[in-house]
Amino acid sequence: MALNNEVELEKHTKRIQYNHTVIQQTHDSDSSPQDVFGDERDHDIEYKTLSWQSVGVLMVAEIVSNGTLSLPNAMAVVGIVPALITTIFLGIFALYTAKLLIDFKLRHPEVHSMGDAGYILFGPIGREVLSAGTVVFASFAAGSELLSGQQALSALSDNGLCAVYLLLIFAFATLLVALPRTLNQLGWLGVLSVFLIIICGVAAMIGTGINPLSNRVIQTTAPNSFLQAFLAVTNPVFAYAGHFMFFILISEMKCPKDAMKAAWCLQVFTTVYYSAFSVVVYVYIGNTVQSPALLSLPPKWAKAAFAIGLGNFLFAGALYSHTAAKLVFVRLFRRSRHVYSHTALGWSMWAILCFLAVAVAFVLAAAVPIFSDLIGITAALFAAWYTYGLAGFFWLHDTYNLQGGTAALKQRWVGTMLAVLTILAGGFICVAGTYVSVKLIVDAYKDHLVGRPFTC
Repeated sequence: MALNNEVELEKHTKRIQYNHTVIQQTHDSDSSPQDVFGDERDHDIEYKTLSWQSVGVLMVAEIVSNGTLSLPNAMAVVGIVPALITTIFLGIFALYTAKLLIDFKLRHPEVHSMGDAGYILFGPIGREVLSAGTVVFASFAAGSELLSGQQALSALSDNGLCAVYLLLIFAFATLLVALPRTLNQLGWLGVLSVFLIIICGVAAMIGTGINPLSNRVIQTTAPNSFLQAFLAVTNPVFAYAGHFMFFILISEMKCPKDAMKAAWCLQVFTTVYYSAFSVVVYVYIGNTVQSPALLSLPPKWAKAAFAIGLGNFLFAGALYSHTAAKLVFVRLFRRSRHVYSHTALGWSMWAILCFLAVAVAFVLAAAVPIFSDLIGITAALFAAWYTYGLAGFFWLHDTYNLQGGTAALKQRWVGTMLAVLTILAGGFICVAGTYVSVKLIVDAYKDHLVGRPFTC
């Protein structure tokens, strides 16, 4: 009898130990994927310090940049009404996809970048493809900002120095701004950047209003081929293409649940600003407005607007470079002390990654004669999915896996239909945008319009 009691006691003890182990393992598994930066109370470098207001400012500073300056030209191609409808619709659409992205991030706090989201959706291959796409697109976007900075410096100096040298100077300044380890350290520059791009746009609108073209042609609608029309439409499409940074931004928030407030600020501001800027400039310049629009201003006004916008181009380029470096840095050192402590390896690797991000952007901008068209290809291949299409996959994945499988998808049929349409929209923009960009490159080579690398 005593032996039986001892056996039962031993079994009971083992069950308790087993249950404790399971509970501990469950606790560990629950905590390990949570929050990429973990508990920061004893960390030298604290990342989770951004308020939703700061995130909103950073989002605006990143998205409302040189892409704004191409919108009046898009309006000249398709006319006021189609361009304005497209701009407003895409603003609403981008707000909807931002909500799906933010909801996904809140359900999966371990997600730090599109690569992490790709792993959840599509496994290891998805992680590598979406991570690489983020780095590539950020590098091209940084290169675009470097070109805008070089154009501004060329206008201000009356082309007094070789364009490649100006590009190099601007790239060096971009590197210095990108070096701070946390996004919160860039916050005050973000405020200044937003202020400058607003004043730049206002100066451009005043300049066109004071100096309108007397023989300008204004059209409510303009008939064009599909190639021309879609090429023009891609300008507002990609003017909203900043969602690829949202996961990284939200990961450094004090309260990620407030991220939607930042998204509202972003989309309302951008939609109103884009609409007002494109309409005013187009109405006073007409169908001869150039891209960027500042080149259509009288020289004095163009110089003033470029000088004001220069700070925004600098900050946006630095933010894109910072994003590319941050994704790789966290991927290399995730959960190690090099992320949150002042180690020699951590700082040296961070500096190297920032340098590489800016260097790649510089080489692309200076050495690739068809760089502007390649930006269109990368935007079509990646931004079309990051800003639009992937949001549909986020919703379908979480509804199916977290809320009841196929039955949940059928029950929430409106959301399912919208998610599917979002995926199709992303696919259409991707395919059509890539086709248009490739066609432009082929035509440029055919017409001998392609320049040479590293030329002044």
